[in-house]
Amino acid sequence: MADPKGFLKHTDRELPQRRPVDLRLTDWREVYTDFSRETLRTQASRCMDCGIPFCHNGCPLGNLVPEWNDLVYRDQWEAGMERLHATNNFPEFTGRLCPAPCEASCVLGINQPAVTIKQVERELIEKAWEDGTVAPVPPSLRTGRRVAVVGSGPAGLAAAQQLTRAGHEVTVFERADRIGGLLRYGIPEFKMEKYVIDRRLAQMTAEGTVFRTGVDVGVDVSVDRLRSEFHAVVLANGSTVGRDLPIGGRDLDGVHQAMEYLPQANRVANGDTVDGQITAAGKHVVIIGGGDTGADCLGTALRQGATEVHQFEIMPRPPVERAASTPWPLYPLMYRVSSAHEEGGDRVFSVNTEEFVGSDGRVTGLRAHEVRMVEGRFERVEGSEFELKAELVLLAMGFVGPERGPLLDGLGVAYGDRGTVARGDDFGAVGVPGVFVAGDAGRGQSLIVWAIAEGRAAAAGVDAYLMGSTELPAPIVPTQVAQR
Repeated sequence: MADPKGFLKHTDRELPQRRPVDLRLTDWREVYTDFSRETLRTQASRCMDCGIPFCHNGCPLGNLVPEWNDLVYRDQWEAGMERLHATNNFPEFTGRLCPAPCEASCVLGINQPAVTIKQVERELIEKAWEDGTVAPVPPSLRTGRRVAVVGSGPAGLAAAQQLTRAGHEVTVFERADRIGGLLRYGIPEFKMEKYVIDRRLAQMTAEGTVFRTGVDVGVDVSVDRLRSEFHAVVLANGSTVGRDLPIGGRDLDGVHQAMEYLPQANRVANGDTVDGQITAAGKHVVIIGGGDTGADCLGTALRQGATEVHQFEIMPRPPVERAASTPWPLYPLMYRVSSAHEEGGDRVFSVNTEEFVGSDGRVTGLRAHEVRMVEGRFERVEGSEFELKAELVLLAMGFVGPERGPLLDGLGVAYGDRGTVARGDDFGAVGVPGVFVAGDAGRGQSLIVWAIAEGRAAAAGVDAYLMGSTELPAPIVPTQVAQR
């Protein structure tokens, strides 16, 4: 452990400051300022001798949090990086984007501010990159087995890296023009700049992973060819079908899914030109959906120069403190303010949109009303109707499953009750030998930390299928898969 009395001497939880709002709205750089490494070591010292580290269970990857907190405190950064990489292929991704369920289950968090686990993780891997200690780990032996990974988000990349290191010949297929999936085109620059992906891809390429972009598997590469050229296939194609809002005026120009809007903004932020770009510049914008995707749309719209932004959420506003329905060590339901929410816009809770209105085929506003929750159902609040000007509406209400088409149809996969690809305890697609499913395609829309964990677990399933047994770690046990 770290300093045995650290949590008693240092009761304050310290995090890096966010850059001033008026400054960060002028660019697309990440919002946080640099964080002192000495301050970080002090924060790591707050990790206590809790006996049972619930943070292990709170993290889907099973990160060895107390171990690398102790090593950071003792200034043993390289050893800390090795413990970090033992369970997590991409801590620079989770250190920026994960909502930190580990911190929610931190024992210190019962009666004090939790240990800053996520920040220690981020600074630990960033120092490793700075020091040049993150190096390729090529396999010592080659198995001669070929594996195709369809999709290059965090689940696909984690599966690919694990399988390459196990000695298999791995090819990652991505239908977009660049590798990264939602990391590349869904996450705005102000949350994670894309050099973070590129440096990890360089490591994976040096290890032997092959990347093929601009390939729509099932169309550009037939399913028959895929099955004949590869001994196993990992489906990591995500849950990409956005939840729609089938109300009057949905077909008006100016009403878009969030994932029509965000990728274009990311492309432009990286120097591309997008003809006919969907932009919020000079417009009254309404975002329907109060989650992370909605916040991403908010920060993007503000940087593009929106005149006014409202973000709608049908659920009531959460409590400021942990809700009684989510006691420790569960991830708490509570009111959170992201960096985008700091920057502007109005958050509106308990509201339902009933109709879009427009002129000459283009949206000009919407009609909505307030709702209240009664016995688990939403009821209209009479007399609460209102209209709001809206020249751009972004639907950010989540995703309903993987895209069905030539790939999934050609493979003949089955589907579960939630519309995701059905799979067994070894992450193998039900009824389709040699095909495995990782990430949102099988789990449904979820967190980046779950995606990486699933990619690692699916890789273990693939390796066992190909070789008869595996030494690859599988952070998710079969019972967890069966219960989802």
